[in-house]
Amino acid sequence: MSIAENLFEIKSSLPKDVTLIAVTKTHPPEKLMEVYDAGHRIFGENKVQEMVDKYEALPKDIQWHLIGHLQTNKVKYIAPFVSLIHSVDSLKLLQEINKQALKNNRIIDCLLQIYIANEETKFGLSFEEAEALISSEQLKDLKNIKVTGFMGMASNTDDQEQIRREFRSLKSFFTKHSPFLTFNFSLLTLSMGMSSDYSIAIEEGSNMIRVGSAIFGKRDV
Repeated sequence: MSIAENLFEIKSSLPKDVTLIAVTKTHPPEKLMEVYDAGHRIFGENKVQEMVDKYEALPKDIQWHLIGHLQTNKVKYIAPFVSLIHSVDSLKLLQEINKQALKNNRIIDCLLQIYIANEETKFGLSFEEAEALISSEQLKDLKNIKVTGFMGMASNTDDQEQIRREFRSLKSFFTKHSPFLTFNFSLLTLSMGMSSDYSIAIEEGSNMIRVGSAIFGKRDV
């Protein structure tokens, strides 16, 4: 099937409250335009430089989500336009996003990335670290960010019950903290699920999925 047909098939199967992010890493602008021309406007990138290059090359009504690991020294490059940063894994990074958002007269929405996988290669806050950040006085000082949810990546395994348990643990954590509302903390988004496991993620409460290969096919590199 074509990219547009893949996109339509996935979107038509999703519950209405689930947002699809088309993950565009390594794919050239012409492939992204096939998704754009099919009416989709939410794209996700892993690397800052690739996102900046594509932002400059593509229509400006695209919402860009940074879903990969983000270093503090790279925040300044995406702060003028990024719609949502999924991968906040430290207070230091959140403070830098706040600093760069202020410089750009913006409030930038962020998700706390929570470590739920049984893999050392994944990034993220432990549940305990996230608890400490959420309740910290330092968070209250940040006027130009808003924590709007959590993101998690399940283990890369064929064990669907393990994947389900990992997603369920994050959904439970999300539910626990949903009543906690401040000017810069309001949980709306639970970003869980990729091409291989988004169906399980949705069953376990995800309302935002990050899908690349199921739309574009295998990556070019």
